[in-house]
Amino acid sequence: MTASRTENPTTTRLITSPDAAAELLCAGRLVAFGTETVYGLGAEATNAQAVAAIYEAKGRPSFNPLICHFASGEAAFAHVQPNAIAETLAAAFWPGPLTLVLPRRASSPVSQLAAAGLPTLAVRVPAHPMAQAMLRLANLPIAAPSANRSGRISPTSASHVMASLGGRIAAILESGPCETGLESTVLDLSGEAPVLLRPGFITREILEAKIGPLASPSALGNAPVAPGMLASHYAPNLPVRLNATAPLPHEAFLAFGPAPAGALVFQLSETQNLAQAAANLFQALHWLDDHATRQGLTAIAAAPIPASGIGIAINDRLSRAAAPRG
Repeated sequence: MTASRTENPTTTRLITSPDAAAELLCAGRLVAFGTETVYGLGAEATNAQAVAAIYEAKGRPSFNPLICHFASGEAAFAHVQPNAIAETLAAAFWPGPLTLVLPRRASSPVSQLAAAGLPTLAVRVPAHPMAQAMLRLANLPIAAPSANRSGRISPTSASHVMASLGGRIAAILESGPCETGLESTVLDLSGEAPVLLRPGFITREILEAKIGPLASPSALGNAPVAPGMLASHYAPNLPVRLNATAPLPHEAFLAFGPAPAGALVFQLSETQNLAQAAANLFQALHWLDDHATRQGLTAIAAAPIPASGIGIAINDRLSRAAAPRG
């Protein structure tokens, strides 16, 4: 079977060896693996057929670019042209949940499909030890969006991946639960000024303390230039209502702090801790989507989240989950 086709429905394996994961990736197969953010769906980024298989498995629009993962900053910068800001941020936050968008080097063998035909690449160095081991062993750039069907809830456990992509990929590297549970911050450094494309665990405030003010993304236009920029994204099957103080009779409730009695509730953080809420967000949406449907409920109501710090990233994901479906 060629790597450009969806895997046989009986072949998805749960594996525990980074060596086995690296071997499959180098052979052009699709392997999901855990990071400190969410589980990624990996393919060898210089293999166009393997990259195409990611889009097929996820049902992902081909114009939405992928993040390339590397074992080190040195390895990442061999494929892009870093500036002084990139080098400062890499020293401060790599390995870690920060993706940098930079001009790609003409010598980079990364498939154009992985970059959606753009002259830039999105690169990052994950901190998770299993991902680190796998990337060192593969010694190749690994393109990896979140390991879920496109537009659906991002996975923070191997079981989430199996439920979404089981039968469509070769293997899942069991890496335990994800520490932050929220996709990486994406910062575009390809223009005159840094632009925050996607908020994440490394907040705007943290970045600006290092490099100064960030520009607005409004000048970039409507085409996605980095992952996670489609309007409807991270969506459960049920519609989501935002800033709800209580659920309606037909709704389950995504709580942040006080929760009503008698409703189907998933508590993001009883103490209203934003970091805890971020780590629980995608697990909560998976759980509510499943259990609400089983109970005959038809929507999810989400409590208000403060628009500060990592709360900005949580609200970004919730607003995309609640956006009108295309």
